[in-house]
Amino acid sequence: MDVGKKGSKESLEVLRAKYHDYCSAQVADLLVYMSPDEIYLLAHRAYREEGGEGEISYVEMVRVATDWLARRIALPPFDIWLKDYREHPDRYEEYFLGLWETDTDADSKS
Repeated sequence: MDVGKKGSKESLEVLRAKYHDYCSAQVADLLVYMSPDEIYLLAHRAYREEGGEGEISYVEMVRVATDWLARRIALPPFDIWLKDYREHPDRYEEYFLGLWETDTDADSKS
């Protein structure tokens, strides 16, 4: 199935993994620009909005902040991303964290 880069043989599974990697990189970029205090405040506010009570761990703060950001930033749906990726694959290379390689390697060994 030729659904990836022009002339490539990337499977839909690999392309979906690349899309999720791209989306993860977009959220990670936002977190990098936030100070620890901003992450703390955002996480606690979001945690309370979700009905959470009491204190949360640092790991939980990062998860809550990440989930909150992921729901609020404008990321393209897969079909739109795929069309643009097929036309301009080089534009996306810098955004891949390499997570897609791990995902597809693990799936191929199962």
